[in-house]
Amino acid sequence: MKKKVAIIGAGQVAEKVHVAYYQTREEIELVAVVGPNPDKVKEFAERNKIPRFYTDAQDMYAAEKPDIVSVCTPNRFHAENVLQAIANGCDVMCEKPPAISASEAKKMKEAAESNNCLLAYDFHHRFADDVSILREKVKDGVLGDIYVTKAKALRRCGIPGWGSFTNKEEQGGGPLIDLGAHMLDAALYVLGFPKIEKVTAKMYQKIGTKKSKGTLGEWDPAKFEVEDSLFGFIELEGGRLLQIETSFALNIKEDSVMNVEFFGDQAGATLFPAQIYTDEGGELVSLLNRETADPNRHQKSMGAFVDRCLGKDAMVADGNQGHVIQQLIEALYQSAEKGESVSL
Repeated sequence: MKKKVAIIGAGQVAEKVHVAYYQTREEIELVAVVGPNPDKVKEFAERNKIPRFYTDAQDMYAAEKPDIVSVCTPNRFHAENVLQAIANGCDVMCEKPPAISASEAKKMKEAAESNNCLLAYDFHHRFADDVSILREKVKDGVLGDIYVTKAKALRRCGIPGWGSFTNKEEQGGGPLIDLGAHMLDAALYVLGFPKIEKVTAKMYQKIGTKKSKGTLGEWDPAKFEVEDSLFGFIELEGGRLLQIETSFALNIKEDSVMNVEFFGDQAGATLFPAQIYTDEGGELVSLLNRETADPNRHQKSMGAFVDRCLGKDAMVADGNQGHVIQQLIEALYQSAEKGESVSL
């Protein structure tokens, strides 16, 4: 029997990622989509050949009784929709970030555990082959003691001109919670999610309130409420350091940078594409040299989630790890707002 799937949210990521993937799996039946705007959700359903649409999620649960739910709403609605789906016995794939606050992410994790439901987050970058290859190399000790890691999620002028990305109440923040969360997850996954001890951060709003147009469309600078860049130092157990640099707008040479670097006492590495290198007598020596990064990260993230829902053994970004990432994001924002370090 096919697993019945419902989509909560009728936006771009719901259509281009979740619906697009579910339609490739013969074990899956897309039965409904839920959205607050009746005209928009109807058009979404018709365009994607989804048989029914709803403006009230509880009506959908009563009528459809889905097995699986994808939550693709703005960030501040993640928690309530995930908790509602779990209360109705559904396995859930939620877009990142997990929520607005660490307390919400904790409730979501605990609800999934109590109800024996699968909760996964779409931290899709960790599903690149590059990440799995490098993680195994790290576990095998190829890099030695990794004492510094640098995560970058930067755009030169890539403030999204759609949705609610500049609205702090809707999103919970700017590039850290939107972009930085991805590279933090990828970095911590490769490192094996070490214990976080203390964070120190600075954030800025220097460009988003002055410009109104960039590579990803136009926005109203008078309504730009989030940071346009944030920089943080994350102290890990054992004296190790993880740095984060993230921006929607920053005067850098590149259009965008999404990568992680690892510095060990035996070798160093970059993540996208996966490369490992060391020094021998002043000469650079390549130990691993992938030429291009794996582009199929979204598909692999969704595939792993569906496989787990079908009872197969597959890695997912689970509720516990999502809670860790949410705690870290919250601590970085708190440090930047207070102007002092925050211990976890």
